[in-house]
Amino acid sequence: MTFEELSWEFSEIFDELDTEQMNQVLAANVSLEVLEFFLEYSSKFARGAVMSSSVREQLPNLMLIGYLLRSLEEKIDVSPS
Repeated sequence: MTFEELSWEFSEIFDELDTEQMNQVLAANVSLEVLEFFLEYSSKFARGAVMSSSVREQLPNLMLIGYLLRSLEEKIDVSPS
């Protein structure tokens, strides 16, 4: 499986999860310290970058999705695209 294929599969599955299921995935894979880091880092980063408020608000979520994808990639055999 390539990283691109993994990303598409992940997004399709994640899109189908309800809030409780998403919370379970997060609790099982992301520590509170990591979540706090994403919030703090994205807030500091957004202050110095030109971006819309909607992107600024979604930045912690985008970082979290990237973290989950990277964690999944490490757990399974993923080849370069």
